[in-house]
Amino acid sequence: MKKKITAIVQARIGSSRLRGKVLKKINGKETIILLLERLSKAKKISDIIVAIPNTKENDILFKVLKKNNYKIFRGSENNVLKRYYDCAKTYKSSNILRITGDCPLVDPKLVDKLASIFLSYNYDYVSNIEERTFPDGMDMEFFSFKTLSKIQANVISKYDKEHVTKYVLRTNIFKKYNYKQPRNFSFLRITLDTINDFILIRKIFKNFKDNLFSIHDIIDYYQKNKKVFLENKKDSEIKEFNNLSNGQKMWNKAKRYIAGGNMLFSKRPDVFLPNRWPSYFRSAKGCVIEDLDGKKFYDVSIMGIGTNILGYSNAQVDKAVSRRIYKANMTTLNCTEEVQLAEKLIKIHPWASQVRFARSGGEANAIAIRLARSFTKKQKIAFCGYHGWHDWYLATNISKKSNLNEHLLPGLKTGGVLKKLSGSIFPFKYNDFNGLVNLVKKHPDIGIIKMEVVRNQRPKKNFLKKVRQLANEKNLILIFDECTTGFRQSFGGIHKIYDVNPDMLMLGKAIGNGYALTAVLGNKEIMESIRVTFISSTFWTESIGPTAALKTLEIMEKKKTWKYITKLGIYIVSQWKKLAKKNKVKIKISGIPALSSFIFLSKNHQAYKTFITQEMLKYGFLATTTIYVSTAHNKKILKKYFHYLDKIFYIISKCEKGDDIYRYLLEPTSETDFARLN
Repeated sequence: MKKKITAIVQARIGSSRLRGKVLKKINGKETIILLLERLSKAKKISDIIVAIPNTKENDILFKVLKKNNYKIFRGSENNVLKRYYDCAKTYKSSNILRITGDCPLVDPKLVDKLASIFLSYNYDYVSNIEERTFPDGMDMEFFSFKTLSKIQANVISKYDKEHVTKYVLRTNIFKKYNYKQPRNFSFLRITLDTINDFILIRKIFKNFKDNLFSIHDIIDYYQKNKKVFLENKKDSEIKEFNNLSNGQKMWNKAKRYIAGGNMLFSKRPDVFLPNRWPSYFRSAKGCVIEDLDGKKFYDVSIMGIGTNILGYSNAQVDKAVSRRIYKANMTTLNCTEEVQLAEKLIKIHPWASQVRFARSGGEANAIAIRLARSFTKKQKIAFCGYHGWHDWYLATNISKKSNLNEHLLPGLKTGGVLKKLSGSIFPFKYNDFNGLVNLVKKHPDIGIIKMEVVRNQRPKKNFLKKVRQLANEKNLILIFDECTTGFRQSFGGIHKIYDVNPDMLMLGKAIGNGYALTAVLGNKEIMESIRVTFISSTFWTESIGPTAALKTLEIMEKKKTWKYITKLGIYIVSQWKKLAKKNKVKIKISGIPALSSFIFLSKNHQAYKTFITQEMLKYGFLATTTIYVSTAHNKKILKKYFHYLDKIFYIISKCEKGDDIYRYLLEPTSETDFARLN
């Protein structure tokens, strides 16, 4: 039996921007009638039904449709999904085309094209909107009643009920197909939502002698009359802009003017919650951040990417910095604070003799590598963990694209990295001492071992001491990167806990409590090799960073902050375990107590992570599955956090038993973020 498709057109009188738009007349006919006339020319459509609200104000629309002999279904005004479902069920529609009443320029030939694809293949959903190439206003979606029933049974949010198919678009449980045209015209707007939309659509209709023109005819008209579309395009931008939070508005502006949108991947909104993350701050104090809309959130996530152990805007640190700024920050002469700080760091690390300062972890790592290569006269490096963005590090992905997958991000690209650096750097796995030994044997010209001391794993079987011994035996320079772990579990670096000293050490992030400073420490012989190379930068000589670091170290030492955040971190980890056990979900916890994270042992782990962020925002928390603990955190705040997290874990447990997490998500899942698995 030939498959039939019922077109269900969604229409109503009410509109926030252009009330009664579907009844506005062009060439003596209402726009809804023009739409239906064009749709009726589609050969693959067997029936057309207009689904309208059952409210009194829509009686006039009913009369117009009735007068023109179109089938009508009346149902819920706000629950559009139910209106659709009830309409399809009433008319026993096995296959459905969804069209909205604001698309009077719908192309019947395009309808037939997508209908043929839908009928010829076993797809649950066919559209031209998942990846847009057609103008806004040429939208069409095909799906079976079975698919519609699944949507109706699963969605729970008001947002999903208003938009019918958003659930399908963000989940992977449906077999979908997106139809694209060779050239992208998605920037064009030919939908009916504003007065400028109406003026443009009227001009388009009046330009053609009959009602048989296609989307290609419209595009030809645009290319010859681009000025006609300008006001309309402006409306589109205004509409999009007004629907966003101030943070998202700023992010959209940033993407236009800043390459990559911002300076740090791990602060991109898409890593947390696409389209809903607050994105920008107005002010911050302790562990509370105020966004551009004036909303306040407890930060139980990354705390400035781990830079603020003492919390945001620490009064003592800020006061010291203010005093320094009042006297001057940069001059022709050098600041004394860098000398004082160097002396302090050497006292904390007596194995070292000299210090070199920079302002970022990437810079510090690049300095260390330059000095080490200069001293050892060997170019090749064995590494483990994450060490920044510079060419020397990314070069490992030239020889094999997946080399960094277990150390940072999967699939890091190497555009612009010198190809000749391939074969100069080799990864090894944490706790795999034999693997490191074999690597050094295979490449006797390796002169440097560079590694994070601890990340997600603890050293096993004296791993760190064995690495130290290997470096001694082979005359290799051992470099520890503690930009992240420094000052979190001991005063100076976690290597002190394991009683293993490197030849060089990087410290950063928390050392200045939010003010930019990193340090490279090393023995005199290695550090003095700076005399046979060139390492220099103007803004490494400013005084704010060293001033902030001196005061931060003073507070840390006095309050023994590493003990407090470690104790609180242990509490957090215990509560995660408790909630997981209570709700019968499986999680894996990793990291040191003061920098802990967890992952759901489930194929839906990324969706669950996104859901946590989505729901916690509602409760006033910036939260993900990672927390950098600070002295501004306390059990009172954390008890609130765990109270809400319990509710979220409960829903996740339901999803692990068969419920669908995408029922609860309002946006696509977040991008995969750092996967530091060393």
